[in-house]
Amino acid sequence: MTSTRASRHALLTAACTLSALALTAVPASATSSPAQLATARTNGVSYLRSLQAADGSYAGAGLSNEWAFSAFAAAGTAAVDVTPGGDTTKNARTVYRNLLATPAWPSTSPVVTDYERGIINAYSAGIDPARVSASRNLIADTYAYWQNSAPGYWGAPSNFNGTVFALLSLGGARTQAGVQRIPQTLLDTSVTTVRANQHNDGGWNFSKAEGDPTALAAASDIDMTGAAMASLCVSGVPATDPAITKARGLLKSKLINTSGAFDAMFGVNTDSNGWAVSGLNACGINPQTGDFLTKAGKTPVDFLIAQQFKPGGGFKYQPSDTSPSGYASIDGLRAVAGGGFMATPPVPATTGAPQWVSTTGFTTGTTSKLALTVDTGSALKVCSVAVTPTASTLTLGAVLDAATSAATPAGCVTSVAPGSGSGIITSVNGLANSGGSTWKASVDGAAAASANRDTVINLGDTISLRYGS
Repeated sequence: MTSTRASRHALLTAACTLSALALTAVPASATSSPAQLATARTNGVSYLRSLQAADGSYAGAGLSNEWAFSAFAAAGTAAVDVTPGGDTTKNARTVYRNLLATPAWPSTSPVVTDYERGIINAYSAGIDPARVSASRNLIADTYAYWQNSAPGYWGAPSNFNGTVFALLSLGGARTQAGVQRIPQTLLDTSVTTVRANQHNDGGWNFSKAEGDPTALAAASDIDMTGAAMASLCVSGVPATDPAITKARGLLKSKLINTSGAFDAMFGVNTDSNGWAVSGLNACGINPQTGDFLTKAGKTPVDFLIAQQFKPGGGFKYQPSDTSPSGYASIDGLRAVAGGGFMATPPVPATTGAPQWVSTTGFTTGTTSKLALTVDTGSALKVCSVAVTPTASTLTLGAVLDAATSAATPAGCVTSVAPGSGSGIITSVNGLANSGGSTWKASVDGAAAASANRDTVINLGDTISLRYGS
């Protein structure tokens, strides 16, 4: 990996790096046969297993191997089944969950992509990202980075990949029952932002381009084009949408006839092909047929399989490399397994191990965070609300009261009426119920109902408050 490439991926990992389509493997039917793909998956999983540390961990400094969880899930391997030397007490899921729950995680100077990375990998590992522990809600952690001054962006707008990975993580992290927990209005707002950053050539880069003619005219990056495509598709944008069609055209134009590699900004490499293929997979576009089968009979998947050591299972970063790269092996396996950037966790093979783990109730005296949106129909507020419960559950009224002084970003809730009791909420932020327009509440994507102060709120609930008929 070149130093430029390494610093780029360090940015996406340390500073970062569905819809049902993103969670479903796309079948390959061209030059790489089903048998070849099955062998690539099996060998790839074996190699990623070898990267597990003796203490059971995958997360670490630099290009963190925790991304292995998304690759394992795409390949059908549950993280709880991955153990060092068969020691189930150190299974990868438990060790990763304990890390995420640590107060010092991710660092003393976190950025939004830390939490987005956590959502993607926790979800893929079978950890409910909103209920990692009584004090760790990765959804709420991400909500805190909503930009009031630039609605649709997450984290510093100049670091556009933070917005792409917000859509990837929030759009993909459904509830344990498979329900979309994030309000579509919120996703749509960021979809508009991603559209505004699409370059003239049909792709994207990791930095902001909106409103800058020079940036919009610049050449796009293969990796971020794949990620941005996936972010749109997991958020409800169809593969026939003009934005996806343009991006698909860019990828087609960068396909190298003799190998199936993409002519990427940093040269031909596994990571770029992997991200592009995962973007196609997330949008339900087969990467081995049509636009992605060259005249020489090569596909992007063919290139990835050619990059894999046999039978070792690791993938090299560049064709000239003589040893495998952990990061390239994660990106390569996830793509050839048919995955987008995250996947529903497989049912474990370990006897008695559940598909999902989560914390189910507030702990008295322990500060927790909840994700909240307030939608008037013409304006959207997004925030993370800190609460210190006195019981295992809270009420909606208590959460809204807390939001007036303990929300990040501030201003999500400025007032609520009535200010006490258990009745119907009649006004929020000065907007009162009138005629057929009233305040309604939804929790974790459930059907909206009249917003009452005594509505029960559980640990990790994603709360949507909406005004309308």
